[in-house]
Amino acid sequence: MNPILFSFRSSARRASLISARIPKQSFRPSFRKYSTEAPPPESPPKSSNTALYAAIGLALVGGIGYYAYNSSDTAATTVKSGAQAAKSALKFTPTKADYQKVYNRIAHKIDDAGDYDDGSFGPVILRLAWHSSGTYDKETKTGGSNYATMRFEPESLHGANNGLNIARGIMEEIKKEFDWISYGDLWTLAGVAAIQEMGGPKVPWRPGRIDGFAKDATPDGRLPDAALGQDHLRAIFYRMGFNDQEIVALTGAHALGRCHPDRSGFEGPWTFSPTTVTNDYFKLLLSEKWVWKKWKGPNQYVDKKTGTLMMLPADYSLVQDKSFKKYVQAYAADEALFFKDFSAVIVKLFELGVPDSQWVTSEPWILPSTNEQEESK
Repeated sequence: MNPILFSFRSSARRASLISARIPKQSFRPSFRKYSTEAPPPESPPKSSNTALYAAIGLALVGGIGYYAYNSSDTAATTVKSGAQAAKSALKFTPTKADYQKVYNRIAHKIDDAGDYDDGSFGPVILRLAWHSSGTYDKETKTGGSNYATMRFEPESLHGANNGLNIARGIMEEIKKEFDWISYGDLWTLAGVAAIQEMGGPKVPWRPGRIDGFAKDATPDGRLPDAALGQDHLRAIFYRMGFNDQEIVALTGAHALGRCHPDRSGFEGPWTFSPTTVTNDYFKLLLSEKWVWKKWKGPNQYVDKKTGTLMMLPADYSLVQDKSFKKYVQAYAADEALFFKDFSAVIVKLFELGVPDSQWVTSEPWILPSTNEQEESK
């Protein structure tokens, strides 16, 4: 199963629901597409200097080797950790500007999606960041974003992670260019970029995650099952350390993307604007009449009016539960409130499982979006 955060596609009616957002988004085209071949990639960060590569070369000669993405062996992870240790020995310290370059490359990839879904990799990239962080267990202090264990089987094959090989593959292209960044930092930074580049709130972020080993991979069942209701949602999210308000705010990510029958079994988008962060998910939950979809797939709802939108049983449970519903109503009425709370809870989600001692900076950074960078030139 795929949701509480997953990937989708837009309907022909998208414009009708996002027209009110045009003033806010008018400076940014829906996607930065190219009529000619995309420009060549930027050079790797200058921080990765000649001495650094010389040291890595010596490490290679000594048998460290290069980490292969498709390997699930602990030995392969040891290889990668050795390369990172070689850089650390030379006091290689990426700056905020280095991470901004990674952000910008991710932003380019998000909109270079061609015909994939609705022309954006943003939703599936955000889902990768969400699912790699949402495995945290506050009691055992295991899981979370620190080790990026979705690189390993069987976690990469868990039903909730179906289709995320697409996002991991995109991230691997970025990793080859910026090999100094850990996978946990890369994936969560990509989640930040996806939110900000799709018109969402600013999301403070800081680096410090390290790559783990196959032994650190989490068991199946730690991510939400969209076929279940409010009791299940609380069991899953309380285990991570979230409360009812935070559960509803996080679920607002369903404004983005769509479900795919070959991944979760479910089908369709939650909103008419699945590549733009809005509070439409909450508005539609309350305003539309939702009926069971008549099909051979798993139980899901469709809007009675058009039959083109969908809600999952877990989504609909938010308006059947008194505590959850009051937050749905609040966010439907006030998008600014949703943006504020969504940003705060995403920061919390992306930092699950990372010891304070690992953070590179005590205060998270605000990395400007590509539009903000263009405007400041």
